[in-house]
Amino acid sequence: MKTKEIKKLLHHREPYLLIDEVISLDKMTIYTQKKLTGKEYFFEGHFPGAPVLPGAIMQEITTQSAGILITKFYSPVEDYDSEATKGHALGVLKKVSYAKYKGFAKPNDLLDIQVTLIEKLDNLFEFKATILNDGKVIMKNSFQLMNISDEYLF
Repeated sequence: MKTKEIKKLLHHREPYLLIDEVISLDKMTIYTQKKLTGKEYFFEGHFPGAPVLPGAIMQEITTQSAGILITKFYSPVEDYDSEATKGHALGVLKKVSYAKYKGFAKPNDLLDIQVTLIEKLDNLFEFKATILNDGKVIMKNSFQLMNISDEYLF
């Protein structure tokens, strides 16, 4: 799944759309990738002369990946389209239970992301995720997302 299909499932847009490709996807697990070009807005100030991917962006990469899974398989609206479907905010971050950073990513690195659905309770979804850079784990986390009416957002 490439950018056009991803944009149908996520409300995120450039420069904050952080998923380049969905490698595989089923009801429980999603594998995605992100190629860091060095031109991303967050590298400019983090850190000048020695750019590294911020931990908060790593969290967002896993959250967006999970959001794709939720929208594809657990949307309250059939054939959800982020530009046309109104009334729902899918995959809103509710809680980060755990985040451990074990390494770094720099411009030109290719990140492999795995996110697994652990539990679903109504509109609340619990996930665990791992980000790898060149086969090495650089981040592990667990978090919750929820589907809500978009009336809470505006």
